[in-house]
Amino acid sequence: MSSPVPQAVIICFPAGAEPGPADAVDRLQRLLHFGGHLQPRFRIRRAALTGWVSRWSARHLLETRRRNGAVRFAAGGRVGRLDLTATVAAAHAEGTAVWREWDRTVAKGTLRARVWQEFLDRHLADPKALTRTAARRAFEAQPRVVAMIASHGNPAAALRFDPDELEAFQAGEHAFVAVRWQHAITGDALITADGQVLAPVTGSLADRIRYQQRAAAYIQQVKSREYLVAVAT
Repeated sequence: MSSPVPQAVIICFPAGAEPGPADAVDRLQRLLHFGGHLQPRFRIRRAALTGWVSRWSARHLLETRRRNGAVRFAAGGRVGRLDLTATVAAAHAEGTAVWREWDRTVAKGTLRARVWQEFLDRHLADPKALTRTAARRAFEAQPRVVAMIASHGNPAAALRFDPDELEAFQAGEHAFVAVRWQHAITGDALITADGQVLAPVTGSLADRIRYQQRAAAYIQQVKSREYLVAVAT
């Protein structure tokens, strides 16, 4: 089974590094050979004593997003300024809502489908016998996948179902939500402060979960003055 190309990479920097956007992208290129750009995905912590001041400050943060003038999201920064708990909680709530709506509108009216990774691996095993385009068409011809694609047709729809997440959807609510909330802080790959690369061994859901557990354990021991930066490839 092939390994997926990471779409979101979390990069760690030691305390005192004060990384800028170019430093994160450079490390991504050197270690994973991908280009990328910063991705604001972390919520910001409000300090107990200086919360009113800190909500306006972008100090020690990268690529911030504001709402009504206050900093609400950032692509990264000092861990002490990032609210990883709130980031996880929001992803957990969203994942629960997405899976339950998928179960109600898609799963109950369609049969279990084969996941994209199976078609991709068949293509990679013999590209002449099954082109990538033909593999994708065969995957998307399945009624359950068609129903998921149909969710993208309404621009006003609050929830959409990504066919590439089919394996996680079909694994059940607990697995889907766990993948969602862990992905919020671990991305698809993680570069440690000393330059090690953590990533799933294959594209299987089990390997993705094993990776997320390792990466989450690493992030839990990162100190408040160290840095986390999220980069989209």
